[in-house]
Amino acid sequence: MNPFTHPTTLPLVLGLSLSFSVVAADKTSSLQYQTWAQTSEEMQREDMLEKNPASVILWAGSAYAKEYHSPRGHHFAVADVSHSLRSGVSPKAGETGLSASCWTCKTPDAPRLMKELGVEGFSAKSFAELGPEIQNPVYCSDCHTQGSAELTLPRPHAQDAMAKVHKPFGEQNQSMQQSQVCGQCHITYYFQPERQDKVNIPWIFGNSADEIEKYYDARQFFEWVHPISRTPLVKARHPEFEHWNRSVHAEAGISCVTCHMTQETSADGKSFTNHKITNHLPDFEAANCSSCHQSQQHITQLIADNKALLETKAQQLQELLIKAHYEAGAAWKAGAQWQQIGEAIMGIRHAQWRWDFAMSSHGIHAHNAKEGEALLNKGLEQIRAAREILSKLNADLGVTRVDYPDYSTKAKAQAAIGVDLEKLTEEKQAFIKTEVKKHWPKAANFGY
Repeated sequence: MNPFTHPTTLPLVLGLSLSFSVVAADKTSSLQYQTWAQTSEEMQREDMLEKNPASVILWAGSAYAKEYHSPRGHHFAVADVSHSLRSGVSPKAGETGLSASCWTCKTPDAPRLMKELGVEGFSAKSFAELGPEIQNPVYCSDCHTQGSAELTLPRPHAQDAMAKVHKPFGEQNQSMQQSQVCGQCHITYYFQPERQDKVNIPWIFGNSADEIEKYYDARQFFEWVHPISRTPLVKARHPEFEHWNRSVHAEAGISCVTCHMTQETSADGKSFTNHKITNHLPDFEAANCSSCHQSQQHITQLIADNKALLETKAQQLQELLIKAHYEAGAAWKAGAQWQQIGEAIMGIRHAQWRWDFAMSSHGIHAHNAKEGEALLNKGLEQIRAAREILSKLNADLGVTRVDYPDYSTKAKAQAAIGVDLEKLTEEKQAFIKTEVKKHWPKAANFGY
């Protein structure tokens, strides 16, 4: 039976143990369930490294240089992370491997396992070790109290994050609660090494790019060191909540749900929320856009213009960042000392953080284009200052030539930084064949 044409049979196909059963639900809830099931139809995704090979160079030394795809329907959350090159294979004897924290936002089984094992007991496990326990992709209990429509935050890191910015979930209005539920996962984070790599949200000083950077710098924290420039870097990860939180939409009480989960009416007049989470701009009237925007054509053009502007600025910034990485590499090779190059290295770190914080957000051109432009403008200022220092330093060190990489394609960019994609793919496929296909639940192979 095809789950795409029979959405209510999907749990049987996936082997799911749904807590919000369509059998027990009333007709309205059934419509919500059926539209949730339609996220299985959102199969298309894009290879973002193919689209923007420059990011391979910028993420050199991190797992993101191996594979990075655009997101797709929630039904694919478990399968996509299971099959990703970034999640690797089973660790060798004596190695810890990738933390199980990578499951945190992919499945309601993660909060369940945290309750059973403790948060740090969960994160201390490896990703591969808990694979057989992960039975379900994102669904009802990720957002709702079991058996009801009441919203909830089941993930401890999200509860902690909202408290840090003085917005505890239980004290918020419906609009903010809706967005906080989405913000459990559509948020930037890191794995806290001194706490068994548990997920932590770096909002001690606030959740702007400047405030998060302040936190990371105060801790002297980095996730990896760039192999060319030796820059200690941190990765921004889909900070949609952070951008939305400072937007005019947030000020107006427009939540994530308003635009991505529109209110609709069934054939028999029942009102329900469409749980096929997607871009509902085509539903201009249903999303109530007309209360502020003059026409669908106008807002569509505005978003397109914002996107073009941000992509142009991002391209300018990433080109300068790549040059700076290699200019720093040339300086190190020529004998530069930290006291000479340190300011430039920190300039690279800060400029790349702003590029990443802007462009790793899905839809910043719609969520908060003004902030995106400001981030990229500041990044351009920082990287130009860093390159001025590097130019003078390289001249003093006698460097007459810097060899920049060819990153015109993903393959060339990965070759430039030593990513052996063929070997990585071979190892991953062997792991999938012997472990994922044989011993992990059906959700881990959905769509593959």
